[in-house]
Amino acid sequence: MPNPRPTAPMTQCTPQALRAKAPGRREYDASFNGGDITSGAGGLLLGLTEERCQILKRFADCFTDHRDPTRIEHSVQDIVAQRVFAIALGYEDVNDHERLRLDPLFASLVGKSDPKGHLRKSASDRGRGLAGPSTLHRLELSHPGLAADDRYCKIGLDKEAVDHLFVDIMMEAHATPPEEIILDLDATDDRIHGQQAGRFFHGYYDSYCFLPLYIFCGDHLLCARLRSSDKDGAAGSVDELKRIVSRIRSQWPKVRIVIRADSGFCREWLMKWCEGESINYVLGLAKNDRLKREIQKEMAEAEKLQGLTGKPARVFRDLVYRTKKSWSRERRVVAKAEHLENRANPRFVVTSLKRESVDARELYEDIYCARGEMENRIKEQQLDLFADRTSCHVFRGNEVRLYLSSIAYVLLNELRRIGLAGTEMARAQCGTIRVKLLKIGARVRVTARKIWVSMSESYPYQDLFFDVWRRLQPT
Repeated sequence: MPNPRPTAPMTQCTPQALRAKAPGRREYDASFNGGDITSGAGGLLLGLTEERCQILKRFADCFTDHRDPTRIEHSVQDIVAQRVFAIALGYEDVNDHERLRLDPLFASLVGKSDPKGHLRKSASDRGRGLAGPSTLHRLELSHPGLAADDRYCKIGLDKEAVDHLFVDIMMEAHATPPEEIILDLDATDDRIHGQQAGRFFHGYYDSYCFLPLYIFCGDHLLCARLRSSDKDGAAGSVDELKRIVSRIRSQWPKVRIVIRADSGFCREWLMKWCEGESINYVLGLAKNDRLKREIQKEMAEAEKLQGLTGKPARVFRDLVYRTKKSWSRERRVVAKAEHLENRANPRFVVTSLKRESVDARELYEDIYCARGEMENRIKEQQLDLFADRTSCHVFRGNEVRLYLSSIAYVLLNELRRIGLAGTEMARAQCGTIRVKLLKIGARVRVTARKIWVSMSESYPYQDLFFDVWRRLQPT
């Protein structure tokens, strides 16, 4: 047989026009040649939020830059702002910035005085106002202890400073110290699909994953700690609580603190620490045969009520309970004896709160069940702000990625808290805020004195946008 003819290598090209049949006699002719048009004009609101709260500036101050200042064009604050604004606008990958760096509005949000990049030192960079992927990667790959002597990755992160920043932002959001705050703790799975450092298989989640620990106070993020999954879900929670509680009490010495979590955090060492620090706790308690025997009468009553009404029925009971070995003392346990349409559903909560201050029903339904709202905040982090985009091969790189996602959440939460207060979107999730307020198409024109942003006249939320704009103005 004759040898097959050699084939030319495939080339990567962008089609000049995209054509398709349109309704009627017309056809569509689309191309990416509109010039300076942005898809994230609502990022102006993020810029106003940053100008008012200085979140990204303070986050950038947590990095130490060992680069030669005479040889750099992008400061740490520029790089941080570029990454965080992009995450908030829906761009999770560093590779996205190869195109995003062409957007003059995005460059102006970051703080560039030359948003179109006409004055860049290198001819190959001119026309690109922002940093490219290789520069942005240095935030993730720098080792704090080695950054000063590293040839390329010379930007080190002080994780302790970031941890303090989260707590400080929460306290600054209160005009006066509250009488009581509730700290919600939870661990969740962050599934991974490569050979990342810290990769372990977790039986409960049936996958290889990380096991990050989150602590929230209401909508405020206080801790986002990346952990390998070869440990108990509550591991390290006391260490995190120690630093958080210490910083809170240094500013709010009289505030009452309540710890709230599911049964994965019902550990003797956690409850004992809370009792020693005069901190109350409300923790889920895994059911067992002893506990179920204690509420047989209440379960029978709930089943009878369910049969009479055809609706789920609940009966509550207060218990004094101690495990045979693991607990050091008796503690108050609230039991929920519930019967659903076709099955029993008993649940238990252990607490240090006294019966005189809160009865069993209120403690379970109004206090403990409210912890479910924290799970919505974690979903915002992972689904809307890409906290699970931990595909870096080194563990510290994934830690930085989690911090970047967390700061993006903090920025959007401040936009929600200040700009959306009292509006129909006051409780909107980050993904909804992005779709309705941030992802707006606009034509951008840069002149010597102004950056003109012409948004679509058909944008349906103009009144809300103007309202939020006014609320975010400096007080």
